[in-house]
Amino acid sequence: MTITFSKYHGTGNDFILIDNRSEQLVATQNELYRHLCSRRFGIGADGLMLVQNHPTCDFEMVYFNADGHLSSMCGNGGRCIVAFAHRLGITSSATTRFMAVDGQHDARLEHSDNGTMVALKMNDVKTVHLYNDNKDYVLDTGSPHYVQFVEDLAQVAVFQEGRAIRNQANFKAEGINVNFVERQKAEHHISVATYERGVENETYSCGTGVVAASIASALKATTTASITITVTTKGGTLNVSFDKKEQQFSNIWLKGAATHVFDGTVIL
Repeated sequence: MTITFSKYHGTGNDFILIDNRSEQLVATQNELYRHLCSRRFGIGADGLMLVQNHPTCDFEMVYFNADGHLSSMCGNGGRCIVAFAHRLGITSSATTRFMAVDGQHDARLEHSDNGTMVALKMNDVKTVHLYNDNKDYVLDTGSPHYVQFVEDLAQVAVFQEGRAIRNQANFKAEGINVNFVERQKAEHHISVATYERGVENETYSCGTGVVAASIASALKATTTASITITVTTKGGTLNVSFDKKEQQFSNIWLKGAATHVFDGTVIL
């Protein structure tokens, strides 16, 4: 069987995207998805997504981590799949609604001098837990995240320190993504580096992690209002906006570039 795929990245977080509306592939082909994501023996990616039909939304997003297993929500993946679906002609409008593992998501597609930009609406965050003597934060933004603030991000051994936290006894079974965050001098500007479960390595960017880091940063401020935070990652810049009311966050939008890299075919 020959499968056509597209490669996309969202600020360096790269994905294999496959139009599976004909249902050629099934969710249980974990070894196949792991092989395709392999950078040595396959196409190479942080994750793989299938576009599938859905009865009430424009399409369904089915996401697999690089280890080949179904995973929780992927923010950058969600932005890339919107651009992919638009390119497939699934929706001709600049707005779309799709189903993901954590529910429905709205998205807007924009074209600018910087390429295709996609803004993705994330689920509300109503609970944030303090950890490590109230210095760190644990929250779910579609995927579980651990957020730790540091003085100098360049000095953090992201792989080693992230892996250690991810494998702590209370996180090891389900796994957790670990974000190291440096607050910049400019107000509402942070830099983030993320160790991702399922990839089991540092990635150039993580959409749900950027959202988690932005929310944790807002909790350190006294502002209760609509906020937009600029986030610098190794793969580029993202913007996160939301409404903050005490420790609850709503109207959360993740915005950044969704870049088409190339198309190809693979014989399975």
